[in-house]
Amino acid sequence: MTSLVHAPRNAAGVLSEAVTMRCQDGYVLHGHLWRPDRGCGPLRGTVIVNPATGVLARYYHAYAAFLAGQGFLVLTYDYRGVGASRPTTLKGCGIRWRHWGERDLDAVIRWVHGRRAGPIMTVGHSIGGFLLGFAESAGHVDRVLTVGAQFAYRRDYAARHRLRMTAKWHLVMPLLTSIVGYFPGRRLGWLEDLPAGVAYEWSLRRARMEASYPPRDRATILARFAAVRAPILAVGTTDDEFGTPSAIRRALAYYTASPRIQVQLTPAAVGATGVGHFGLFHARRSGTFWIDTVRWLRDGTNPWPDAAIAVDRPRTGPDQRPGAL
Repeated sequence: MTSLVHAPRNAAGVLSEAVTMRCQDGYVLHGHLWRPDRGCGPLRGTVIVNPATGVLARYYHAYAAFLAGQGFLVLTYDYRGVGASRPTTLKGCGIRWRHWGERDLDAVIRWVHGRRAGPIMTVGHSIGGFLLGFAESAGHVDRVLTVGAQFAYRRDYAARHRLRMTAKWHLVMPLLTSIVGYFPGRRLGWLEDLPAGVAYEWSLRRARMEASYPPRDRATILARFAAVRAPILAVGTTDDEFGTPSAIRRALAYYTASPRIQVQLTPAAVGATGVGHFGLFHARRSGTFWIDTVRWLRDGTNPWPDAAIAVDRPRTGPDQRPGAL
């Protein structure tokens, strides 16, 4: 797989500017803010785009420009350790997946909330669709759209690809990481370079997400996920080897207080031929997906009701443990 790069482009009537956001631990994140030009009417709210693991924020710039053209303020950014937010060296930096939610996304939500630019929505791709539950500030988020969102439990990979993917991401990746001191993904053409902590957390992930963390932290982590109340529309596609129905369902089950809708789309349903795990954010492969997402982000209306495979209401009883949808 080649590195995923989507060159930034400004649609007509859309402006973008480079921005920085400081996390509570002092780490500085870099991103871009996309907005409609003056005269385009009132803002419909703010959309935060959370990337997939090892994917640069600029891969989502075309989608961000499109949403800005639809009246949204949009923020794209790189997590710590990746792209424009990469430190001088990845060796020994101590960055983990968990930090992308607890520190990075938390800081981004607070930064956006401080601008008071209408309702706050998140669009999360792959791990970016799962991170919200780690963020203490998640209560500021009003609506969530996820695409292929899961946390890389290997038994959830598509059956026909599982052996190859397990060897690649759960054997080769940790081995190379232990030798190099970080995962040299760019050199291999396997996405971007990753901090060792992120690579190990991916490769060693178990069926229960919280099992990756110290026992003393697990109750706090689960409670934070259970505190999220924003409605979630979780999108998967039939040709996504990572975001299978079981993988998406496993991740959604942690958001026990959120209304959740899980849909599975065929590429034909959005007028595309094949999209896989990445194509819905690619301008030439996404079909009608971009315009369809506006209905959910703007109105909270599922644009694919016939593709719903699970609908779950928030739990109201004392048992808030993650379970099946």
